[in-house]
Amino acid sequence: MDRRDSIKSIMLGSIGFGVLLEGCVSGVGSEEVENAISKFNYGRTKTELEYDKKLFSIKCFNNHEMNTIKKVCNLILPPNEFGSIELAEVPELIEFMAKDIPSYESPIKMGLKYLDKISKSTHQKSFVECGDSEQKRFLDDMAYPNPDLDSSGQKEEVQWFSLMRNLTMTGYYTSKVGIEELGYKGNTPNIWDGVPQDVLDQYGLSYDKDWLDKCVDQSKRNETAKWDEKGNLIS
Repeated sequence: MDRRDSIKSIMLGSIGFGVLLEGCVSGVGSEEVENAISKFNYGRTKTELEYDKKLFSIKCFNNHEMNTIKKVCNLILPPNEFGSIELAEVPELIEFMAKDIPSYESPIKMGLKYLDKISKSTHQKSFVECGDSEQKRFLDDMAYPNPDLDSSGQKEEVQWFSLMRNLTMTGYYTSKVGIEELGYKGNTPNIWDGVPQDVLDQYGLSYDKDWLDKCVDQSKRNETAKWDEKGNLIS
């Protein structure tokens, strides 16, 4: 399962593959598209590659909107010694998700416009032009809503921030740097030196030295075992 599919399964459950693209603006060069899609070629069918190429060839958010998304994502998940949302390409992923799932585009854009509206009405400048403390104050009002209301009863800006927080956190922690931060190793081989000696002593057991040398010699752990024609292990 690739990164986009991971996010879909976590965030959306059963949304289908065949969505229609709505309201996006063209404007990405073919060379840029090829560079963007080249890293995702592995494990993709021809149909999936064509679909990805179509998504990479269009643009949903203008530069100001992308800068605002980057700022919001950084406030939600500040950079640390493991990496940052830029390194994990979270803003780019959010735009890709908005193209892949068109129902995301309008709510995200409305939320970005709302940030600029309240910023300009309070400080006479856009959200990205405000200082960190001012930006955090705006987001805090959305991040800590009325606990007595369920998600459907919250204000639209609260629902927007919840969406952005989910996309940011899920996007980061399904990236290479995010997985490294979690310490997830997956199926990695370890070194087994056999049953501990105290356990063997407890049950009055011991290894046969010949088998011990053949089976629990870590200097040979990368060698392929060989057997004779009678099924005897010879190396």
